Amino acid sequence: MRRRFGAAVLRSYEDPFALEEVILRSGPADGEILVRIAGCGMCRTDLAVRRSAGRSPLPAVLGHEGAGVVVETGGPATGLSVGDHVVLSFDSCGHCRSCAGAAPAYCDSFAALNLFGGRTENAARFTDGAGGALAPRWFGQSSFAEYAMVPARNAVRVDPSLPVELLGPLGCGFLTGAGAVINSFGAGPGDTVAVFGAGAVGLAAVMAATAAGAVTVAVDRQPERLAVAERLGAVPLDAASAGLPDRVRRLTDGGARYALDTTGSAPLINDALRALRPRGQLGLVARLRTALPLEPGTLDRGRGISHICEGDAVPGLLIPRLTGLWLAGLFPFDQLIRTYPLADINEAERDCEAGRVVKPVLIP
Repeated sequence: MRRRFGAAVLRSYEDPFALEEVILRSGPADGEILVRIAGCGMCRTDLAVRRSAGRSPLPAVLGHEGAGVVVETGGPATGLSVGDHVVLSFDSCGHCRSCAGAAPAYCDSFAALNLFGGRTENAARFTDGAGGALAPRWFGQSSFAEYAMVPARNAVRVDPSLPVELLGPLGCGFLTGAGAVINSFGAGPGDTVAVFGAGAVGLAAVMAATAAGAVTVAVDRQPERLAVAERLGAVPLDAASAGLPDRVRRLTDGGARYALDTTGSAPLINDALRALRPRGQLGLVARLRTALPLEPGTLDRGRGISHICEGDAVPGLLIPRLTGLWLAGLFPFDQLIRTYPLADINEAERDCEAGRVVKPVLIP
């Protein structure tokens, strides 16, 4: 089987995406499925490739928040059938100690499989229109395209009555924020959660904390984002406010039990630690690019800090939970989405970088 289809190709770290014809020269191998992409979210991890100092090989088809319909399978062992609607999530090996312990986000091969080129099995079958090599599958997907070949373990079957074209961000960005609250913190009624950064990940955390019955504070510098957070149930707080940690503590009756930082900003991380009550926990989801200086006193009184990857999620468990919350009106993630044709990917990138959109979703 040879399949030609459109995809957004990034050829250099400085150039815009180019919509090109690409070629898939064979069908699914054992354990793989071919998915016709209905929609793919744009995540800042995709855009960070431009700043990866050459660690992510190019040219490549990026995209790792895909969702769509299975059109071919690599056999019954995949557990999926043609016509199934699926959300695609991050890649993992399935057999290391972390994967066996229901922690695939901490897979021993996570970086190699997802960030620095992806799976190399059968890599030569995926080329550009002239037969030139493309990097192996990004996050096991490369779903800025009309089709994606993925390991079946990356795919989560969802109810076909759901708007599949909008579900892709549940595989990464929304999964990360919501999972931090649901899995990492285990927040519930009466808890207090402070979320620093009201982008896609932070607002997903706000929605999950509100759904859990927690008192939630959202901190950001953009009034528009704070207005969205308030509509989703959080108390909004300007990040430039004088005495920010004290203001968070007053709003959370003596300090937040949990705080989530999505910004990677050292001053805000220190503020978040100071805003915690004794034995409070801060989770970081952003990749830190420099050393993190912690100010004296920030880790006093049992406060803790840890990094959270992919919301500590098992996608096959959390994604159905999030769609269930959406159906109940408790996780209105669709309010954060703006759709763009795949051909307008560069406009979507500009809007994302400028903060004009929370979550772009590209429709092939």
